[in-house]
Amino acid sequence: MAYSEEKFREAIREKRIPVLVLDNKWHKLFKKTGTTDEIVRLEGELTELLKRQGKVNTDVKGLKKIKSDLMNDIVTHMNDGEQNASQKSEAEKKITENKRLIDEANEKIDAYEDEILELPRKIEEVNRELMIHTMELCYDKLSANTDEIEEIADWIHNIRIELKKNLIKKQEKEYYNAELYSFMHDIFGPDVVELFDMRYEPQLRRNTEQA
Repeated sequence: MAYSEEKFREAIREKRIPVLVLDNKWHKLFKKTGTTDEIVRLEGELTELLKRQGKVNTDVKGLKKIKSDLMNDIVTHMNDGEQNASQKSEAEKKITENKRLIDEANEKIDAYEDEILELPRKIEEVNRELMIHTMELCYDKLSANTDEIEEIADWIHNIRIELKKNLIKKQEKEYYNAELYSFMHDIFGPDVVELFDMRYEPQLRRNTEQA
C-alpha cells in the first residue's frame, strides 16, 4: 500500500470531517492500534477548543439574555407615566445604569465575535491534523501487519512444498519396503522370512515408534 500524505491532504481538502474526539469508534480504534504523543497532543488541543467554543457560545447567549432583560426594564421605566419627581429621578438613574450595563454587554459580545468566527476554523484545522495522524498510525499498523501476513504466507507455502516432498519420500520408501519384502518372500520362502521377521521385529517396531 503506497501512502502519500500530500495526496491524502489534497483528497480530503473539500471533505467534511466529523469531529473525531466526539466519535466513540475513534476512541475504540486505539485499543487496537495504540496511540502516539502527537495524537494525544492534538486530541487535547481539540478538546480544549471545543470546550472554549461551548463556553463562548454560552456566555454570548447569557449576555444577550441580560441585554434583553435590561432593555425591557428600560422600556418599563420609560412607560411609567404616573411617577412623582423622586420616582422619576430613580427611574432615570436606573435607565442610565441599565444603558451602561447594556454597553458593557455589547463590548463583551463584540470581544467574542472574532473568537466565535475563528474557533470553527481552528477546530476544523486541528481535527484534520488529528485525522491525518490517525490515518498514518493505522497505515503503519496495516503495512507492518501485511508484511507479517506475507512472511507467514511464504512460510506456509514453503512448508507445504516440503510436506509434499516428504510425503512422496515416505510413499517411495514404503513402496520400496513392500517390494523388497515381496522379493525376499519369493526368494527365501515364507518360513525363512518368518524367522527373519522374528529376529528383526523388535528393532523394526522401535524404528516405527520413533518415526
